[in-house]
Amino acid sequence: MDDDATDNHPRTTHSRADPQAGPQAGSRADPQAGDHAVVLGAGMAGLLAARVLARRFPRVTVIERDELPQGEAVFRPGLPQSRHAHVLWSRGVDLIELMLPGITGELVDAGAHLLDSPRDFLWLSPADWFGPVSGARVLLASRELLDRTVRREVLRDGRIRVRAGTPATGLTAGPDGRSVTGVELRDGERLAARLVVDATGRTSKATAWLTELGHPAPEVTRYDSHLGYSSRYFAIPVDPGRRWQGMYVQGRPDIPRGGVLMPQDGDRWLVTLIGNGKHAPPVKDEEFFTFARSLRSPALYDAIRDATPLSAPTAFRGTANEWRHYERLERWPAGFVVLGDAACRFNPVYGHGMTVAALAAEALAKEIRTLNPGQIAAASRRIQRRTTAAAAVPWQIATSEDLRYPVTDGPPPDRATRILQRYMARVVAGANTDPAIAARFFGVLSLTSSPGTLLDPVTMVRVLSKWRLPKAPDTADYPAHHGPPVGRGDRVESRPPA
Repeated sequence: MDDDATDNHPRTTHSRADPQAGPQAGSRADPQAGDHAVVLGAGMAGLLAARVLARRFPRVTVIERDELPQGEAVFRPGLPQSRHAHVLWSRGVDLIELMLPGITGELVDAGAHLLDSPRDFLWLSPADWFGPVSGARVLLASRELLDRTVRREVLRDGRIRVRAGTPATGLTAGPDGRSVTGVELRDGERLAARLVVDATGRTSKATAWLTELGHPAPEVTRYDSHLGYSSRYFAIPVDPGRRWQGMYVQGRPDIPRGGVLMPQDGDRWLVTLIGNGKHAPPVKDEEFFTFARSLRSPALYDAIRDATPLSAPTAFRGTANEWRHYERLERWPAGFVVLGDAACRFNPVYGHGMTVAALAAEALAKEIRTLNPGQIAAASRRIQRRTTAAAAVPWQIATSEDLRYPVTDGPPPDRATRILQRYMARVVAGANTDPAIAARFFGVLSLTSSPGTLLDPVTMVRVLSKWRLPKAPDTADYPAHHGPPVGRGDRVESRPPA
């Protein structure tokens, strides 16, 4: 992060009380529209982009189609995955803390959990249980709490305003058609801007808008493992003997069912069941427990069987990896950038979306740190390429892992990917018990370390020291360092699904 990650500009508090202030900012009649930036989308990518842009633009307007909730952290339609498991890996925690100093403590004070993964978890990998090894920090909280807290802190900057309940309907172009000069809003209103950033996520209409301005549509690469989620909240039961704080029972290509249990704000567990293809988890109440009981270990079922449900199961199916290659277009309009899921989205099971949003904001900060607004607009093509590059490593992780599943649609794995898959299976098996391998593996998974750290000679010798992989159990009891839950002597052993 550049030196002015925290700047000395005044941070006013009136935006917190009125996040929809400034409805006419940057309108066509505004004589200073050249110093105005517009961000489409008030999700994580959009909010962090707004925070970064406010270092160079006197005014930043965030356009959000949803009405943004005031007060309590509640669900909104524009974040359909918010009812399911979210992970903010250590790299994302560190970057967001740099952009918004003190926010990590605020989140923890509000009920978020800052844990060590896998040490604080009961985690069954495709190979075996992780031992009590330290890997990487993770921040766990409801997405509603994360978004509310980030939005509140971003809007303390008096240069930033949000217009909620206002969908964007298109881009406006300069006379030569080679630049974007603003956005059209509902009812025909136009906002003039030197820079427009599309961070609207999966609902992005950037491709259609660009083609309307005469630009070609980008190539799209897509991999879909047909992964489905089913999630519900539970009250955390009292259990003095519990020696873990979260749980992850992973599936495998031959047993494509899994589940994750995470502590959340509000003294709740969020339990997300996971399955690929015909193994997608159900949403009916009793079937939820039946599916949990079918996992490779009885641990998750035992944890929730007597817990009090706080919500009905909710499904989510939009989990494909999709990269719109805007960075490859030979023509790119000045004054326009596409960020976050609007450019590249991932299977959420790997937990990289929010961290990649922070990485893209970091890349944006580096590119604009010495530029004025006019220069930023002119550098849009370079900015597009640099911010998109933040997705390269998580894309490789997600797609190479998804390609292990026979039901995955997409380009077949090449020889290099197949070799990498075999090697990574050995890495995971080694990380189960070897602290040195675990530290490197989770450094890469958390996007803190380069994948090259797993390929240095010392690590490769440790990984390949056994000539064959251990046979992974189809069913697995509790690891010795955690033990079964107290009072669960009558539990039923799990069975692999048919």
